[in-house]
Amino acid sequence: MRGRIAVLLCAALAFAAPARALDKVTFGTDWKAEAEHGGYYQAIATGIYLRHGIEVTLRQGGPQVNHAQLLAAGRLDFNEAPNSFIALNYVNENIPMLAVAAMFQKDPSVLLAHRGVGNDSLAALKGKPIMISADTRVGWWLFLKAKFGYSDDQIRPYAFNVAPFLVDKQAVQQGYLTSEPFLVEQQGEKPLVFLLADAGYSSYASIIQTSRRLAAENPDLVQRFVDASIEGWYSYLYGDPAPANALIKKDNPEMTDALLAYAVARLKGYGIVDSGASEKSGIGTMGEARWRDFFAVMAAQGLYPRTLDYHQAYTLRFVDKRVGMTLKK
Repeated sequence: MRGRIAVLLCAALAFAAPARALDKVTFGTDWKAEAEHGGYYQAIATGIYLRHGIEVTLRQGGPQVNHAQLLAAGRLDFNEAPNSFIALNYVNENIPMLAVAAMFQKDPSVLLAHRGVGNDSLAALKGKPIMISADTRVGWWLFLKAKFGYSDDQIRPYAFNVAPFLVDKQAVQQGYLTSEPFLVEQQGEKPLVFLLADAGYSSYASIIQTSRRLAAENPDLVQRFVDASIEGWYSYLYGDPAPANALIKKDNPEMTDALLAYAVARLKGYGIVDSGASEKSGIGTMGEARWRDFFAVMAAQGLYPRTLDYHQAYTLRFVDKRVGMTLKK
């Protein structure tokens, strides 16, 4: 009897003890709310971050928002970078930030072309006019120059809409796998879509970044944030995405159910989040060889000095732990 009373007393005291205070963090995404942020929204909507002891304030990106600068200034705890350039730029500019996980194994950047006019491959586009943005010119365009021999005299201004593409059958333009092809299809045309990642473009995407200081001083918090984000992505892709989609539409009223469904199907069908190394090590995985290959191509194109220590751009300590893989159906 005395032992039973002691057990009950301990249980009562444990129940009465105050819950551990939540760690509050601010996380910036790379654009307005969309399916490409679904895993993060799912982790908020379904309480995954809370279960990991974190209260997340998510701040949307957009055309007038530079979250890379806000992270460097200490106004964000974590930031989502759209590609591997951002992490290397931090190193090149001696800013103490680093990548801690890559939610996208493939960068969703694409080129769109019309069918039936001879533009049937990336190799066939060499020498032909292509509409790209100024940022792209110092981004994945360098990969196309190195791999396929593209030249800068092919570049035409990109208007950030599909109207010029639709009226010119010879037009070729940049896009995002989950967005521009949908807009073109809504106008009754099915374009050719060339995913650069499937041609060897090795950039990661949806990269979680934080400061070197936070990673060193509070690695437990960084680990919990990465783990919860990974679980959010498994839940969004392989469970019910409705909770995240509701929050996405609340933050971005322009988002539609049709586009969300299209984007999720493309994320899954093309293995953007979960393919290759992630199938063995889990979503979020990164690898030394991928970083080395990406840096080598860009350094050869003159974007970075060959002597730059690209290892300073990332750490692998928070990934490859097979977190959340049991959620995959």
